[in-house]
Amino acid sequence: MIPGEPLGGGQWRDLARQALARLLRSHGSAQFDLCEDAVQEALLQAYQQWPARFPDDPLGWLIATARRRYADRARSDARRRHREARAASLQAPVPPQAVHRDDSLLVLQLCCHPDLPRSGQVALTLRAVAGLTTAQIANVYQLPERTIAQRITRAKRRVSELGRPLPPPGQTGEDVTAVLDVLYVMFTEAHHTTAGAPPRDADLATEAIRLARLLRSSVPESVETAGLLALMLLTEARHPARVAQDGHLTSFDEQDRSRWDQELISEGITLVEQTARGAEPSPYLLQACIAALHAEAPDLTATDWDEILALYRLLGIVTGHQNPTVTLNSIVAQAMVDGVEVALARIDTLEADHPGLPRIDSVRAHLLERAGRTADAAETYRRAIAATISLAEQHHLRRRLRRLSGAHP
Repeated sequence: MIPGEPLGGGQWRDLARQALARLLRSHGSAQFDLCEDAVQEALLQAYQQWPARFPDDPLGWLIATARRRYADRARSDARRRHREARAASLQAPVPPQAVHRDDSLLVLQLCCHPDLPRSGQVALTLRAVAGLTTAQIANVYQLPERTIAQRITRAKRRVSELGRPLPPPGQTGEDVTAVLDVLYVMFTEAHHTTAGAPPRDADLATEAIRLARLLRSSVPESVETAGLLALMLLTEARHPARVAQDGHLTSFDEQDRSRWDQELISEGITLVEQTARGAEPSPYLLQACIAALHAEAPDLTATDWDEILALYRLLGIVTGHQNPTVTLNSIVAQAMVDGVEVALARIDTLEADHPGLPRIDSVRAHLLERAGRTADAAETYRRAIAATISLAEQHHLRRRLRRLSGAHP
C-alpha cells in the first residue's frame, strides 16, 4: 500500500479480515458478532477519513479504531459482566510483533466451525472473509436476500454461543471442505459478478487464489485443495481472452487462445499431474482435469471431448448427481461427442427436473444455433436475456442474437 493512493477492493477486504482476526484474538470468538460490527464501523470511518488523510499504518489505524468501537459497544451492552467473567479464559491479545501475520486462515476456520450447518458456514465466510454483499451471495445461490441474511445472522449467533477457542497461528483443521467450497464460490463470483458491471472482479479473483495458495501451504497433503487451486489457475489463465478490449464477454468457443496466460496454464497443469497420479477421484480435482484438457488443446475441434465427457460422467457419480450445473456442462461436452440433437434432448430433461436453472436457456440457444434452428435459437436467446440479471451476460447474449437474426431484440 502506498500512502495517499486509493485502495482496491482486495486491499479493503484484506484489511477488514486482518482487523477482525486481531479483535477475535483479543476478545474471543464468543464476541464474533460484536467484533464484526466494530470492524464494519471502523471501515465506514476509514472510507470517510482516509481520502483526506491516509494513515501511515492503515491496518494499525483500522485495528485501533475497531477496538474503540468494540469497547463502546461492550460498555453499553447489558451482558458486560458476563464477558468480564470470561475474560480470564480468553487468549491474550496479539503481541505487537505479530501485527503483520496473515490471519486469513484463522477467520476462515472460525467461520467454518464444524457445528455450523454448511449453508451457514459458506454464507458467513463469504460475508466476513470475502466481503461479499448479501445480494451477491444470494445471487450465487439463487436464493432470496432475506434467506441469506437470516443464515448469516444465525451463523454469527451460533459462533458466539459456541465460544470456540481460536487455534494457534499456523494450525489448520483437518476438514477443509467447507473452506474449499467458500473459496470456490468467491472465485465464481469474481468471474461472474452479480451485476455484471464490470463482468469480472479482479481483486476478488486474486484474493481467492491467494487464499487457496495459503491453504495449500497449510495442508499440502489435501488432494482437493490442490485440485481447487489448479482449477482456479487454469480458469484465471483464460481471462485475457474472455473479456474483450471493449469490456464485452467473449464466449469460450470464440476466444483467442493465444491470449491465454501460459504461465498460469503451466502451473495449473503441473499441479494436476502431480496431484492426480494415484489419487481418488474428487470433485475439484476432476474439474481441474477437465480444465487442463481445455488448456492443452490448440482449438475447440482438437479438444479431447471424449475424455472430457468421461470426466464429467465420473464427476456426476462422485457428486451423487446432485449438481445440475455439472449436468449442464456435461451436456455441452456431449454435444461435441454425440451431436446437438442428443444434447438438446438431455437439456429438456434437465430443465424438467430443475426449472429455472441459471444459464440453461443460454446453453440451449447456443445448441439450437449450432443445429441451424435459427428461429428457435432467437426466441431462446430472448428468454435467456430476460432471465439474467448480469449486465455483461445480457450484452453478450444480445450480441449473439443480433448476429443470428440481423435485428435488435
